[in-house]
Amino acid sequence: MYISDAEQLATFCERASGSGILAVDTEFIRERTYHPQLCLIQVATADESAAIDPILIKDLSPLVALLGDSRIVKVFHACGQDLEVINDAMGLVPAPSFDTQLAAAFVGYRNQIGYGALVEACCGVHLPKADSLTDWSRRPLDAEQLRYAEDDVTYLPAVYESLMAQLVERDRLSWLLPEMEDLTRPDRYERNPREAYLHLRRAGSLTRKQLAVARELCAWREGVAERRNLPRRWVLTDEVVLEACKRAPRTVDRLLRIRGTEQLGRAEAQAAVDAIARGLEANPNSLPERRRHERPGAQTESVLDLMYALLRLVSERSGVASQLIATRDDLLEFLNDPGSSSLSSGWRYDLLGCELERLLAGETGLTIKDGGIELL
Repeated sequence: MYISDAEQLATFCERASGSGILAVDTEFIRERTYHPQLCLIQVATADESAAIDPILIKDLSPLVALLGDSRIVKVFHACGQDLEVINDAMGLVPAPSFDTQLAAAFVGYRNQIGYGALVEACCGVHLPKADSLTDWSRRPLDAEQLRYAEDDVTYLPAVYESLMAQLVERDRLSWLLPEMEDLTRPDRYERNPREAYLHLRRAGSLTRKQLAVARELCAWREGVAERRNLPRRWVLTDEVVLEACKRAPRTVDRLLRIRGTEQLGRAEAQAAVDAIARGLEANPNSLPERRRHERPGAQTESVLDLMYALLRLVSERSGVASQLIATRDDLLEFLNDPGSSSLSSGWRYDLLGCELERLLAGETGLTIKDGGIELL
């Protein structure tokens, strides 16, 4: 069903409000804008599916109410970008939500399994490969595009039912729910311009004072990009920002000597210079800390190798993807400061943390048996 007017949308949402679950997916483009442009919203209950056109429908309030209904579980596959786009376009993070990709990693599927592979595993249906270069903003949409788009949600209710049964059978639903609550925290999707510098590539090469400049310059860039709805890199690329932080030009003419600033008008260039000056004049007590990624010593690396072997063993025995349980950085944090580690509480402690404690205390060990690793 293709929904392109407000009356159709209201009628569908009224029917869907009686469903306990609602599968959701989005199509959007963001290559030429700061805000992702929402082009299509696909939704499905167990009985019907629809592709909703937010370009043609200006009032999406019935859909907003449906996505905000706490009685309905919103089912996504790899929900991160979808939640961001929905929050940006409609001002809410749908909750409660269920991510089939995340849930699958708890019950024996590989980490970050694709939607098509999961549908085939749970439903026995082989889906055609996606066309990642489709321009979803162009109208009209043809029947093939709509059929492909609705495929992304048509099978999600059945996948949800299958995964829920497996989670309940293995008593792991309580492991998934806190992860989903964390993913649907509204503050995860808030943009703080003062923290934009944290995503600056190769910022580790900057001193603390240069990082203060980066904090101000990136916040300025964020404001310009959002106001003009342009990609950040169209204002200034990360490479140019990094160079400006190191040169710290005090005048417009000196800033414009940096290659890659020629698109700035004089007023914008002056505003960028003012941002650089604010960074240079920052209170020494407020300078950002450098993010150090020091390589552990040889002895620590050997201990981490042993911990990682235990992680792999626990993953194989439990059927929970190792990347979901812990990364190598998580293991290092547990080794250096167990109290602040995610492996010291909740299901991760029950699954791995308690075993790591015994390993590090010398109460257990690892050995080779029949070509595989086993606990002593």
